[in-house]
Amino acid sequence: MTLDSPPLEMRQRILQQATRLFAQRGYQGTSLQAVADAVGIRKPSLLYHFSSKERLRSQVLDSLLAHWKQQIPELLLGARSGHDRFSSTITALVRYFVADSNRARLMLREILDRPQVTQALMREHLQPWATLLTDYIRMGQQLGRLRASVDPESYIVMVVTMVLGTVAAGDVAASMFASESPQSTDARVAELVRIARESLFLPRPA
Repeated sequence: MTLDSPPLEMRQRILQQATRLFAQRGYQGTSLQAVADAVGIRKPSLLYHFSSKERLRSQVLDSLLAHWKQQIPELLLGARSGHDRFSSTITALVRYFVADSNRARLMLREILDRPQVTQALMREHLQPWATLLTDYIRMGQQLGRLRASVDPESYIVMVVTMVLGTVAAGDVAASMFASESPQSTDARVAELVRIARESLFLPRPA
């Protein structure tokens, strides 16, 4: 069945399984054979799409970051107000990583294992939309709608860090509470959004 998949579909299947395995086992702990087995193809078939393990790793990261390079400007330009821009952007960011928590785990692994390489990739893919977001924050501050004490660049860094940490490590951190009803991912995400929103927007007049 997988051998008859169209080339683009097969590439996506390989990227998805590689993301999962790199996130769970690490790059060094994942072989190309393991990825091929997870996809259900032979190793030579995998190498037809990705010529080396390093090439596969590069494409996995490029696909994660390129998603935001395209989507964030679309969200910002389509929003009608500052609240809309905030809600649509952070909701899309959170949903993307919650949909597959391995994405967040992989990003944290890469940040820790290869900080300089990951920094270069983030600059390449994310700097344009990060600049756009900081411009929107400064505009809101000038209009008196956002807190003047917020440093735009630091704010964006902290929100992204919170999202990655919440999705990748939230279940582990929640284990410090002995509860028969452990806190759900939805509850943690809702609290993250509340913190991010209230630390940025000034209270609306009554």
